[in-house]
Amino acid sequence: MCGSLREPFSSAALTALRSSNFSRRGFLRASAVSTIAFAVGGGVAHAAEAHVKSIHGSGFCNLNYFLANALQTAKDDGLYLDFVLTPTSAEMVTFLGTGQVDAGLMPYTSFIALHDKGAPVTIVAGGGIEGLTLVAQPGLDGPDKLKGKTLGTFQMDTLEVMPYDWLKKHNVSFKDINVRYMGNTPEAVEAFRAGALDLICTVEPYASSLLNDVKGSVKLTDGTDIYGAGYTDCVLAVRNDLIKQNPTAIKALIKGMMKAQLMAENQPEEALKILVGPFYKTTIENARIAMNKQRSVVDARSQTQFILDRVDSIKEMGYINSRPGRDAIDWTLLEATIAENKGLWSELKYKSA
Repeated sequence: MCGSLREPFSSAALTALRSSNFSRRGFLRASAVSTIAFAVGGGVAHAAEAHVKSIHGSGFCNLNYFLANALQTAKDDGLYLDFVLTPTSAEMVTFLGTGQVDAGLMPYTSFIALHDKGAPVTIVAGGGIEGLTLVAQPGLDGPDKLKGKTLGTFQMDTLEVMPYDWLKKHNVSFKDINVRYMGNTPEAVEAFRAGALDLICTVEPYASSLLNDVKGSVKLTDGTDIYGAGYTDCVLAVRNDLIKQNPTAIKALIKGMMKAQLMAENQPEEALKILVGPFYKTTIENARIAMNKQRSVVDARSQTQFILDRVDSIKEMGYINSRPGRDAIDWTLLEATIAENKGLWSELKYKSA
C-alpha cells in the first residue's frame, strides 16, 4: 500500500480469516507470480524475469522494501517486486493468507494471526526495528494516571501489543483503559491533536511530530524500556508454496532488500528524496527524524525469541488459540543469501551478530 495507512483489524476481518480456506492453491491469482516462465529459442532455455507480488505496511520499518520496489534492486538477479494495493490492513493480511499475493512486509503480530488461522506462511527475513511510541496528553506522565483514559490504536497490530505489554509491566490492566480502534493513522493523529484521545500508540514519523507539535505531550515509552534496544516491528513473510517452488526468487528479493538497506545507511538523503512523497506523506525533516528512530533491518535472526515471546501477550489478548512453533520462522534462505553475498552483508551497519 504505497503511502497507505494502518487500518483496524476488525472483528469481521478476524471472522473472515477464520473462515478462509488457506490451503487452496492459486486462489484468485492474477498471474503466476511464484513461477518462472521459460522461453525456448535456438535449443537453449532462457529464464524470463520473475515477478513477486507483495503487500506492505506504511511505517519506516518498510523503508528497505519501498526502496527495493522503487529502484527494483533485485532486477539484476531477474526478479521484480510488484506491490498490490489494498484498502485496509485487514484485507492486506487476507490477501497473503489466501494466496492473492506471495509475500508481505507486515507487523509480526499480523503474521502470527495468519499462522494461527492455518495460513501456509513463514517468516523468512526482517523488516524493521523500534520506532513504536506511546504518546500521552500533557499531565499524563505515569501509568498511575491512565486508568479510565482512552487509547487510540489498531487491532492485532504491534501498536496494540506494545501498550498492552507496557501497561502490564506497570500493573495497569488493559481492561482499565478505553481502547478505541482507529480507521487510519491521520485520523488517529488528528484525534490526539484535538484532545479526543488521551493516549496514542503510533509509528514514526507521526510520534516525533506529535511530541514536537503538541505542547507538553509525553512520551511514555518507545518500547526499549520493556523490549530492549533493537526490538523488531515488521517482518517479511512469504507463502510456503513460493518457498518450495522458487527459493531463488526469495533469495533475490532478500538480496535486493539488503542492497536497499545499504543505500539507506550510506546515502540517507538520496533514499529519502526517492521515498518522501510517493511512499511517505511527510516532510523531509520529519523523515530524517523517523529514519533515525525506526531502522529497516533485513537480518533479523537475533529477534527470533523476541517474536516468539510476544506470542504469549497475543494469546492473553484472545487473538490466537495456540502458540506457533519455531518452524513459523525460517532463516534458511536469509542465511543462504548472506553466504552468497558476504561482501554486501558485511557492509550493512544494522544486522544480527
